[in-house]
Amino acid sequence: MRSAVLAALVSTSLLVLGAAPGGDPPLPARMADTGGGSQLITAVAAKTGSTSGTVTWWDRRDGRWLKAGSAKARFGANGLVEGSSRRQGTNTTPTGLYDLPYAFGIKSAPGGTTYKYRPVRQNSWWCQDNDSRSYNRWVEPRPAHCAAAEAERLISYGTQYAYAMVVGFNYAEPVRGRGAGIFLHVDGRGATAGCVSVPPDAMRRILRWAEPGKKPHLAIGTVSGRTAITRY
Repeated sequence: MRSAVLAALVSTSLLVLGAAPGGDPPLPARMADTGGGSQLITAVAAKTGSTSGTVTWWDRRDGRWLKAGSAKARFGANGLVEGSSRRQGTNTTPTGLYDLPYAFGIKSAPGGTTYKYRPVRQNSWWCQDNDSRSYNRWVEPRPAHCAAAEAERLISYGTQYAYAMVVGFNYAEPVRGRGAGIFLHVDGRGATAGCVSVPPDAMRRILRWAEPGKKPHLAIGTVSGRTAITRY
C-alpha cells in the first residue's frame, strides 16, 4: 500500500512539473533554446499536417520549469512549416522560437495585465503589402503605400482580436513574401490562416500571466521530426 501511495505522489509531482511519467524533464528543459527569459509558451502539434494541438505556458523558478497552464490550440489550415522557409498566403503556421513584442486587443486588457497592450481602434490596420515600407507592421491610419486589399483592418476581427499578442515571426527584419501578421489570438470558427489560437479564457489567462521583465517567448513546433519543438 505504501509503495502505491509513493508511486502516485511521484507521478503527480512529475505532472505538475510538466514531465512525463517516465521521468523525462519538462518540455522547456529539453529544448535547444527558450529565449533566455524565465517565461515560455509552447505550442505543440502532433505533426506538420495537424491543425490542432496544445499551448502550454511555463515559469522558470529556482532553476526548474513549472507548468503554469495549458489549453487546446489551433494552427494554420494547412498545418505547420519551418519558419525560415514559409511563404505568405499558404495558411501555414511557422515553426520556431519567437519573441512577443506586444499585446493588443479590441477589448480592454484583462485586469492584472502588465504587458504592453495596444488598443485596437477604427483605423488600426496590419499591413501585409509586400510593396509597402510598412510591411508586417501595425499602421494607424493605413498609409496610401499599403493597399487595403493587402492589409487587415483589425477591428473587423471582433472574435479573434478581442485579445492577441504579436508573434515576432519575420518581424525584426521582415523578409518580403515570408509572411506578415502572425499572432497568438482567440479562437475563431476553425483553423487559422497561420496564427496560433486558443479559447478566450486561455488568452485572458496568458495576458495576466505574461510579465515583460521575464522575457516570454513563444516556441512553435511538432512532437518530433525536422520541426520538433525541442530543436528550437
